[in-house]
Amino acid sequence: MDFTLSPQVDEFRQQIRTFVDRELIPLESDPASFDEHENIAESVLQRMRAKAKQHSLWSLQMPKKRGGQGLSMSEMAACYEEMNRSIFGPVVFNSAAPDDGNMMVLNKVATESQKERWLQPIINGDVRSSFVMTEPAPGSGSDPGMMLTTATRKGNDWIINGTKHFITGAGVASHFILIARTSDDVRKGLSAFLFHKDDPGWEIVRRIPIMGPEEHGGHCELRFTDMVIPDENRLMEVGDGLKLTQIRLGPARLTHCMRWLGLSKRSLEIASAYVSERESFGIRLADREGVQWLLGEAAMGIQIGRLLTMHAAWKLDQGDFARKEVSMAKVAVSNTLQQAVDTGIQLCGARGYSKDTPLEWIYRYARQARLVDGASEVHKMVLSKYLLKESNDFWSWG
Repeated sequence: MDFTLSPQVDEFRQQIRTFVDRELIPLESDPASFDEHENIAESVLQRMRAKAKQHSLWSLQMPKKRGGQGLSMSEMAACYEEMNRSIFGPVVFNSAAPDDGNMMVLNKVATESQKERWLQPIINGDVRSSFVMTEPAPGSGSDPGMMLTTATRKGNDWIINGTKHFITGAGVASHFILIARTSDDVRKGLSAFLFHKDDPGWEIVRRIPIMGPEEHGGHCELRFTDMVIPDENRLMEVGDGLKLTQIRLGPARLTHCMRWLGLSKRSLEIASAYVSERESFGIRLADREGVQWLLGEAAMGIQIGRLLTMHAAWKLDQGDFARKEVSMAKVAVSNTLQQAVDTGIQLCGARGYSKDTPLEWIYRYARQARLVDGASEVHKMVLSKYLLKESNDFWSWG
């Protein structure tokens, strides 16, 4: 495996780095750049998105014929990492969750007419989207088989009833992908549907307060009461909801890792700059062995995460589901992000704990990494099952 970037992709990467350094990082120190939920303010976002489009840095993950740049997963890895050196980066380039994962799965499984109606406006940046799956207990969380929200066939329509929660982006989304139960079949009991924010029969019960800064649209609780969805807005075949979820979540988990590596690198950039200048007891902090150990260990963790992420991306590009590789990357990189930002705060001292740098923002944001798209413990269970099934072939070179 050669992970050397082609000249074209490396040019994308360098252009993104320049854009982030010149346009986005300076915004982070201006309180006017933030909305009330600690993300980039809408007016600033639209201005920056227009600039990203002007530089042809828009929707890297989408085909060129739809207005994207047509990058593969491994090519995206290098570019997404550069994007999220700024806390504002991914959403500016139209590569933030949940839109990112929703665009990729719609591009793979939607019909042409569905793509025109539901996908293209997301690619264009005209609307935002949401993926509606997780439910309050005793409903589905990491185990989709526990899903309680139902879709009952009535002629050419489906009647939806149930409750979902922690639905990212729902507060501002216009296009939604909904997973609901259509039968009691263990493997084919779920189906996927599309609906619009203006469709009747559903409501946002509340925007759930969270510890960290929020994505645009927050994390919401939704209620469905006899909502009608026409069968033409069903994605894939009846019973393919679990299959669609698996198609979506593998790449989406990995793009999380790509972005988290950018935040990890930024954390060490801030810390390295500080310890290179700050002196204590007549010596620079960077010259102290204990500081060097902290920086070296965090830097090594980031590189390990990058290799795991790039390997998983390469396997996805070969047509493999890369379930083991994605799970390993997800566990390792979520831990790496916490280690890197914690190291950054420790080395910057009170400055790191204050709002004078984005480290405290990243620290609060980082805690969700071990939970979203499957808790680390669930991914370790997946890896254990593969190990027990495959024995030494778990580490196959093939």
